[in-house]
Amino acid sequence: MSRLQSGVVEPGGEARAQTTADPLVGRLLDGRYRLDAALARGGMATVYTATDTRLDREVAVKVMHRALADDPDFVARFTREARAAARLSSAEVVSVYDQGTDGATGLAYLVMEHVRGGTLRDLLRTQGAQAPARAVALLEPVLRALAAAHAGGLVHRDVKPENVLLGDDGRIKVADFGLARAVEASTLTATTGLMMGTAAYMAPEQVDTGEADPRSDVYAAGVVLFELLTGAPPYGGNSSVRVAYRHVHEDVPAPSTLVAGIPPSLDELVVRATRRDPAARPPDAGAFLAELQHVRELLPVVPPQAALPTTAVQRTMVAPRPVAPPAPPARARARRGPLVGLVVALAAVAALLGGWYLGARSVAVPRVLGVAAETATQRVEAAGFRVRTRQGFSETVPAGAVADQDPDPRREARKGSTVTLVLSKGPDRRVLPPLVGLSQEAATDRVTRLGLRVGTVSRAYSSRPVGQVVAVGAPVGTALRPGSPVNLTVSKGVELLRVPSTVGRTQADAGRTLEDAGFRTAVDEVFSETVDKGAVVAQDPPGGELPRGGRVTLQVSKGPERIVVPDLSGLTDAQAKARLEGLGLKGRGVTPPFFGGDTVSRQDPSPGSRVKRGSTVSYLLT
Repeated sequence: MSRLQSGVVEPGGEARAQTTADPLVGRLLDGRYRLDAALARGGMATVYTATDTRLDREVAVKVMHRALADDPDFVARFTREARAAARLSSAEVVSVYDQGTDGATGLAYLVMEHVRGGTLRDLLRTQGAQAPARAVALLEPVLRALAAAHAGGLVHRDVKPENVLLGDDGRIKVADFGLARAVEASTLTATTGLMMGTAAYMAPEQVDTGEADPRSDVYAAGVVLFELLTGAPPYGGNSSVRVAYRHVHEDVPAPSTLVAGIPPSLDELVVRATRRDPAARPPDAGAFLAELQHVRELLPVVPPQAALPTTAVQRTMVAPRPVAPPAPPARARARRGPLVGLVVALAAVAALLGGWYLGARSVAVPRVLGVAAETATQRVEAAGFRVRTRQGFSETVPAGAVADQDPDPRREARKGSTVTLVLSKGPDRRVLPPLVGLSQEAATDRVTRLGLRVGTVSRAYSSRPVGQVVAVGAPVGTALRPGSPVNLTVSKGVELLRVPSTVGRTQADAGRTLEDAGFRTAVDEVFSETVDKGAVVAQDPPGGELPRGGRVTLQVSKGPERIVVPDLSGLTDAQAKARLEGLGLKGRGVTPPFFGGDTVSRQDPSPGSRVKRGSTVSYLLT
C-alpha cells in the first residue's frame, strides 16, 4: 500500500509532504471539497490543497486523524473552537471558511484560506538569524493576529514558526487558532500522554498546570522573537520533556548572550516577554505589540524583504554557480601581478594571526558535572571563564552539586565567556494534599496545579454525595515525582438494597439473612399469643429498599404473656376490680345469700397463679 512520504518534522510541527499515493487524495468531502494533493502532515492532522466545488475556489483542508475523529468530546470542542476562530476579524489571521465531519469517513475537517508560500520555519531553516529590524518586522503581524484573538477572548496556545505562514505576496498570517485547545480537551491526551503545544515554545504554566491565557501566547511569541534574533530557540534537545523542564525551571537568556549587536531595548523586551512568572510579562499580545512598536522606532531602518515562499526556499537551497567575468587583457594582468601577490600574502598572514588568536582564546570547558558548587566555580574560573549559576531539580545529582552546565564540557569556548552552572536542588517532589471530600473537578484541578496528573478514576457506592472523592491511591503527604499519576475513587452515591422479609423465621436465621443482604440488625422482644418463642413476629422496615449497612429492627416473640394473679384478700369489690384491671385482668365478685359482705374472702385462680392477659378472676365477698 502506498504512503505519504514526509520530510523532517520539527518537534510539534508539521512536515512538508509529497504525495505518492494517499487514500484521501481525490476524495470529495461532504460532497463539496475535493482533496487535490497533500501539503503537510503533523501529529494531529494532514493538510491538503483542495477545491471548493460549490464556489470553484482553491482552499486548504485540514483533516484530523482518525483517533481524534472518534472522540466525541474532541469533535464538540473542535466545532466550538472553529466557530470562534471564524469570528476573528484580522488580516493577519488565516480565514476559516467551514468545518464539519465527512459523512462517509467520519473524519473531522477544517476548511481554511489557502496561503501560497512557506512558513516562518522555512525562512529560519534557510536564512537563520535575522537582523533586529527584520525580526521585529516579521513578529509585528503575528502579534496583531494574537491581539485580535485576545480581544475576542480566544487564546492560540500553540504559537510557533510552523503556524506563521509567509505568503508569496508578502502577507504574514497566523494559522490554527483554537485547535490546540480542542485537542487538549480530547480524551486522547489522557490515553496517550500527549502534551499539547510545542515544547520549545510552551510557557511554564502550560507545562506545569496545563492552563493557558493570553500571557502564555506572549511567552511563546517572545520565544519566537528570540529565535528570529539568534537562529534557534533558547532550549534545544531530542527530548521534549527535557526542553519543557528547562522552560519551567530556567529563565530564557537574553539574545545578546548569544549574538552580538542586539539593541538593549530589544534584548530587554525578549527577556520581559519570556518571564517564568506570567504576571511579569505584558498582559496580552496588544500590550506586547505596543512595546515592540516603541522599540522599533529606536532601530535603524532596513530595506523591506519579501517573505520566502516554498518555491523560493527550495531555490535557495542549491545556489547557482557564479559565472566568471571575462579575463582582462594580458597587459593589464601583468601590471596587477605584484599587487595581487601582496594582497594574497597579507591575507595569508591575517589568516595565520586569526587562527593563532582564536586558538589561544578558545579553550576546553572543564567538566564539573556532579562537583560541589564552590569547587566547580573555582575550576571554571581558573580555566578563564566567568560563572553564572541557576538552580534546578535533579533526580540523580545531590543538592548543591552541578546537575548541568552550558556550554557542554565537550566543547571549546572563548576565554572570558560565561559558563552557566545549574546547581541541583535535589529531586523534584510534589506533596499530595488532602483530596477526599472534594469534587472530582476540584481534585483534578488541585492535582494538575501541582504538576501531577490524575490516573485511573474508579467509582464506588458511598454515603458521600455523588461526584465527591471518597478515596485516593496514595496517603496525604506522599512525595511524588512531577507527572506521577494519582488514582481517585469517586462516589456514585448511596447503594440501595432490597430488604428481604424474615417474619416467622427464627431470630438466628433472620439475622444471618439480613446481614448477608448487607444490613445490620437490632432486636426487640415482644409477647405473642400466636408466634412461637424465638421467632420473628414483625420487622421494621417490612420490605422495600434501604442503603447498604442500614438497620432492620426485628420483633422477636417471647411467647404468650402470663400474668401473676395477685392476692385480693381483704379488698373491697371496687378495689379488687381496680387491682386486676391494672394488671390486664378482669374481676368478677360473687356475694352469697344471707352471708354476703363487702370484702374478698376467697378467689379463683388462687394468688400466684399465672394466667393469660384478659383472663377473669372470680372472688367471694363476705
